[in-house]
This record gives sequence, C-alpha cells and structure tokens, in this order.
Amino acid sequence: MFSILLLSCLFLGLVPALTQTSAERRLSPEKSEIWGPGLKAEVVLPARYFYIQAVDASGKQFTSSPGEKVFQVRISAPDEQFTRVGVQVLDRKDGSFIVRYRMYASYKSLKIEVKYQDQHVAKSPYVLRGPVYHENCDCPLEDSAAWLQEMNCPETITQIQKDLAYFPAVDPEEIAVKIPKKFGQRQSLCHYTIKDNKVYLKTQGEHVGFRIFMNDILLSLTRKVKMPDVEFFVNLGDWPLEKKKSNSNIQPIFSWCGSTDSKDIVMPTYDLTDSVLGTMGRVSLDMMSVQGNTGPPWENKNSTALWRGRDSHKERLELVKLSRKHPELIDAAFTNFFFFNHDESLYGPIVEHISFFDFFKHKYQINIDGTVAAYRLPYLLVGDSVVLKQDSIYYEHFYNELQPWKHYIPVKSNLSDLLEKLKWAKDHDAKAKKIAKAGQEFARNNLMGDNIFCYYFKLFQEYASLQVSKPQIRDGMKRVEPETKDDLFPCVCHRKKDTSEKMD
Repeated sequence: MFSILLLSCLFLGLVPALTQTSAERRLSPEKSEIWGPGLKAEVVLPARYFYIQAVDASGKQFTSSPGEKVFQVRISAPDEQFTRVGVQVLDRKDGSFIVRYRMYASYKSLKIEVKYQDQHVAKSPYVLRGPVYHENCDCPLEDSAAWLQEMNCPETITQIQKDLAYFPAVDPEEIAVKIPKKFGQRQSLCHYTIKDNKVYLKTQGEHVGFRIFMNDILLSLTRKVKMPDVEFFVNLGDWPLEKKKSNSNIQPIFSWCGSTDSKDIVMPTYDLTDSVLGTMGRVSLDMMSVQGNTGPPWENKNSTALWRGRDSHKERLELVKLSRKHPELIDAAFTNFFFFNHDESLYGPIVEHISFFDFFKHKYQINIDGTVAAYRLPYLLVGDSVVLKQDSIYYEHFYNELQPWKHYIPVKSNLSDLLEKLKWAKDHDAKAKKIAKAGQEFARNNLMGDNIFCYYFKLFQEYASLQVSKPQIRDGMKRVEPETKDDLFPCVCHRKKDTSEKMD
C-alpha cells in the first residue's frame, strides 16, 4: 500500500517528508539555501534539477545528512488540473540534496514548493513563469547567445580550442569527399548536416548502431536552440582515427575519445551523453543518481581498493593478478572475458556484476583503460571515494581540466607504483579524503547535464565558424526524426511567429 502511495506522489510531483532531523541540532528553513538551473523556466533539460543546502539555526551548514526525507518537495502547474512531473529528492549525505524532476508535459507556469515541517524553505515557493517546456517539446530559441547565457555556458572551453586549432578552415565540399575516401572503407562513420535546424544523416560502414546516441543529442539540441548550419563526420568506433603524425591532408573527425597520438575532435562520450538524455527515464546510472548513492561515510568505507570489469586491456590482467597476491589491499576481479584467454589459475573465477552504487562502499577506486579510456571515470569522481587513475594516452573531453594529486591520485601506466600509491593513501587518510572531495566537486560542477549540452553546442558553434563553404544536404542523406511522433502530451511553441494557438 505504501509503495502505491509513494508512486502516486511521484507522478503528482509530490515527495513526502517521512522523518525529521535530530532534536540535537535544529534545521532552519529560513536560513537553508536553494539554487540551481531547475529553478529557471528557460533552462530545458531532460531532467531539470536544483540543490538544497541544509543550514542550522546558527547559520552553519550541515556537513552530514540531516535525514534522507527531511525536505518535502511539491511541484505543480497552477493552471492545470493535473501535473505530470516525476520528482526525486537525492540525499548527497553532506548536508546537501539534489532535487531532480522530469516533466512529461509543458505548462504555462510551474510552482515549486520546498518545505520542512510544513514551513517553506529559503524563498519557496518558486514560480517559474512560462511557458515551461518539457524535453520533447520542439521549441528552439532563435537567439543562441541568449540560450548560452540562460544555460550559464562558459565563454570558451579549452579542449575545444585545442582540438580545433589543427583546423583553421574547414571546407564542407572537401570533407564530403576526402573523409569517406580516407576512413570510410575501414571504419564506421556518420556524415551529418544540420541545415535550418533540421538534422540529416548518411552512414558508412557495417557497424553503425551507435549513431542513435549522436542522433538523440542532436535532436535534443535542435529542440532547444537554433543550431548553426554545419556539416561534419562522427567516428562511431572506440579508437580515434586521425593520427597526429599526419602532417598533411588531416581531416576533422569527431570522436568520443581522444589520444595524445591523434588529432580527433573530442565530444562527451556516448555513455555520458546517453545518461544525460535518459536521466529518470530509461537509464539508472547517471551523474545525479550516483550522488544519491555514495555509500557509507568515508570513515566507514571498506579500506580495500575496488575494481570490476572485463579483460579489455592488458594492465587489467596485471591488476587482477596483483589483487590475488594482495587481497588485503585490492579487490579486483573480471566480470567477463572476451579479449584474452581465461586462465583461472592466474585470474581467478569470473564474478557476478555488482551494482555500480556498491563501488562506493570502498574508499579507493581504480580506473584503468579498457579498449580506450574507461568511460566510468565521471561516475567514479562524483561518488565519495578517491580515484587512483592510470596514466594513459587516451582522454575524454574533460581530462584537460583534471589535476593529478588534486582531483585524483596518479598511477603509472604499467601499474608498477599502484601498491605504493595505495599505501600512501592509507597512510595519509585526511589527504586522500581531501582529494576525493576535490574530484567530487569537479564532477558536480563540470559534468552535469547542462554542462554536457553547453559543450556540444559550443563545439558545433565554433566548428561551424571555421567553414568556408555552405553545408549541403548530400546525396544519400536522410532526415533524422524522433523515434516516435506520438507524444502523449504535445505542446505548442510560443516562440514561433504565430502565437494565436494556446498550449495544449
């Protein structure tokens, strides 16, 4: 009965308060703080979010949880009979909370109430003057500068500038011929043109299933903002393609992973992109869910380093062998064998997968390359453990901003100093905890959904500015459409010239 009641509350935009804080320290609803992009009508995300920081009566912030269900959040549309919004309050266990909500319809306005023991918190209620558009509403803002400002996007992104520096000019006519000729016979590619805010695609190669991730982010962007006309190629494989040693005839190719040996233009990984688009939907592992599942407090975590994964890199074999020699320091095991022969006498038995959230029962997380960079790093950073990261030639779009010994503990690529670094972390527990917190803050501030949308748009905007001829819809290209047009709750875009219609 209780689960049915809770499900009904979630659908109606209501999260019940089930417990109260300890009487030893009184939480102040007036002094507590609320902020974040989910309080702005103009910021359209698949799952909007904002933060609550618990503050006591003396004005001091809580640094541990005041109670998982201490805040009551209700989201409603004052002009509608029903509000189709899913709401979750995630306790980050450090005195702060993420409130995330996913809208399934668009509204003229939205009212967000946050209460503690029936008292409004901070400046609650917050009224978002609309229209407030949901994720599937096709209603792009024509003024891209205004969109960037509303999204609080950075003016420049170092990695984008670094990647595009190899290409002072891009000729769409030239790349349309040269890139398929250079890479199309051996690789799987997507050739995109965005024109008049519509997406067109032609695929090349045998394995093109991963195009869905690129299709989805491009469609999501074009629903939100007017994209520049742009023509480009995406590499659907794991490895970057354009070798750095090539001094002439280099071609601009977009990839999810970069390397020190390549000149590919790096985007956020398909995994992180999919988690942003699917938050509170078809995926459960995302940057917000992890923050609500960071395990026990630091002092109560298991003091062995944890790793699970498949055999997609030779150093992973060495790690598991090292774990079998030093089980008191490392708990590492394979969940699958695919690339190498499984010698159980060397590597032990294959083990069952565990929930990613269970990783954070351990203080130390080991991050080792797979076929390329291990795409789990964003989630490891945003948890509440310290990451021991292998030195690597591969990188994701944000690695340029990470600093060793500040955001993670560096480990040599051959893992020869892994035991030494683990022992250092154990002997310097306060410093290891500080590094874990710094890595967590970096991920919280730089790898959320709005950050990912900003990165993609800035990348295409700056790349488009390098084009010396107009992008074209080439022979063989087809319009990319959403998987389904049967939106249960369609909206009317009030940004269009004809605003005589009323929102459904």
